[in-house]
Amino acid sequence: MTSLLLRIFLKKNPDFANPRTRAAIGAMSGWVGIVCNLLLSLGKGIVGLVTGSVSIAADAMNNLSDASGSIVTLIGFRLADKPADEGHPYGHARAEYLSGLVVAALILVIGVELVKSSFDKILHPSPVDFSPVAVGVLLASIAVKLWMSLFNSRLGRQIDSTTLRATAADSRNDCITTTAVLAAGLIEHFWKVPADGYIGMGVALFILYSGVQLARDTVSPLLGENADPELRQELVDYIASQPKVLGYHDLMVHDYGPSQRFASLHVEMDYREDPLECHEIIDSMERECLRSHNVHLVIHYDPVIVDDPELAEHKQAVGELLRQKDPRLTLHDFRMTQGRRHMNLVFDVALPSDLQGKEAEILRFVEDGMNRRGDREYHVHITFDAASFNS
Repeated sequence: MTSLLLRIFLKKNPDFANPRTRAAIGAMSGWVGIVCNLLLSLGKGIVGLVTGSVSIAADAMNNLSDASGSIVTLIGFRLADKPADEGHPYGHARAEYLSGLVVAALILVIGVELVKSSFDKILHPSPVDFSPVAVGVLLASIAVKLWMSLFNSRLGRQIDSTTLRATAADSRNDCITTTAVLAAGLIEHFWKVPADGYIGMGVALFILYSGVQLARDTVSPLLGENADPELRQELVDYIASQPKVLGYHDLMVHDYGPSQRFASLHVEMDYREDPLECHEIIDSMERECLRSHNVHLVIHYDPVIVDDPELAEHKQAVGELLRQKDPRLTLHDFRMTQGRRHMNLVFDVALPSDLQGKEAEILRFVEDGMNRRGDREYHVHITFDAASFNS
């Protein structure tokens, strides 16, 4: 079925890295979700009214919220496909994250309402008329939701979409909750135990939990979370393999949406190399990162001195002091300038987040350690960078 829908919505052999393909897949997922969830909500709503089951009615409301979420997803992908303009030079791809946040809000609202209705059913239980028709509707719902979970999971992997992966997880959760609803009806029907309100409450709490998880997953990239470790590794592996590259640091990836990533990186090269040749190599690396990873990378050229024994000796001494203070501390951009009465040591240190606030302590430790050498007076100047950019 998934392959058939892909052929209907897309041309043969689609390029899943293309933003237009991404928008088409998002639209397809949205329309499928709207149709399936409306049909499920209608069927369960009718059965819930006929049987008086609050848990079935709760599940129908959950499907209705899922249909609303599919509409929001459809709109979000369409907005994300809008090209960059003067007001939004980095594009509109973050609209996909915003659509996920709206879906999370809808889920939370439905969850709160279901908690209220289930609590009332616990306090004032009433019999549930559970029929074979109700069992058939719920079994059909489980089958449809299982297919939707597999469907969105496959699409989410193909276009690397957190929104579609969240939709797949939501459908999977619906399978679990509908199974719980079915269990409540069977328990009341065969054992006459008033379980409907309690299981309805469980379904509502599970919906609330899913809403909170989805909200967290969509808010995180909007707040500026770190880049995907796999993407970072692919970028630095490629950079490190290039000719004349001695080292790299300060990789910053800015996420403006799944198909809009901008990055900057410092690359170290021997200062004796021809600057024009180094510039040409850097240009090639930037173009390749855009072609292979869809990342707009800007590389800063750092010429480094590699043939000064005294500089190498001081750099090694400073590095050992930093490791004594904390094994995670690393340095880069090391420079040394001779003053009239003292030696200036200037460098950057990658600082782990839990050491923030201890910058002055680290500086004093290194400066005191170097001055204990006794050969001259040292002044240490450190620029502290976030370690997350240098991992």
